[in-house]
Order: sequence, then C-alpha cells, then structure tokens
Amino acid sequence: MTSKQRAYLKKLASNLDTIFQIGKGDISDNMVEQIGNALEARELIKLRVLDNSAYSAREAAEEIAARTDSEVVIVIGTRFVLYRVSEKHHKIDLKAIK
Repeated sequence: MTSKQRAYLKKLASNLDTIFQIGKGDISDNMVEQIGNALEARELIKLRVLDNSAYSAREAAEEIAARTDSEVVIVIGTRFVLYRVSEKHHKIDLKAIK
C-alpha cells in the first residue's frame, strides 16, 4: 500500500464509527471471525482497545491483521483501522490512487 493510498483510507476512516472493542479477554477465534466478516462487508473498519485490555492498540492491530489477512491503516491512541479488499462487496478502489 502506498502512502497516498494509506492517506486516502485514513480520510475515509475518519468518519467511521468504532464497531469492535478489544477488552480484557484474549482475541478469540470467534472475534477474529466476526472481524473478518465485517471486513468482507465493509472493507474498512475501526476498532478500539479498552483500557483494561492486555494488548496495546498496536499489538492488537498487528495480531488481528495477521489473523484476518488485512492491513493496518493507522493506529492512533487506543483506536486502529484495518483494511481488506472484499471479494463480494468491493467498494474502495485503491488502484486509481497512485
């Protein structure tokens, strides 16, 4: 992903609501599956790590990205954004941005 593509995704993500929260429990297979489904439906999602979590936002972002085959767009404070191209609901065209 180029820096221009990343900047474009950051701009799109600024208006997104947080749809998942990582709490004190571990990142479970069920959670990863739900995040994968959300990525398939939306391509770009925002997540948050709660204060009582054992993970930092960066750690959670990297682990979830690896387990969902997605990319970390940005990590700011306790929030992070993930992106993955959807096979069925392709909405965001990054190929046009170079």
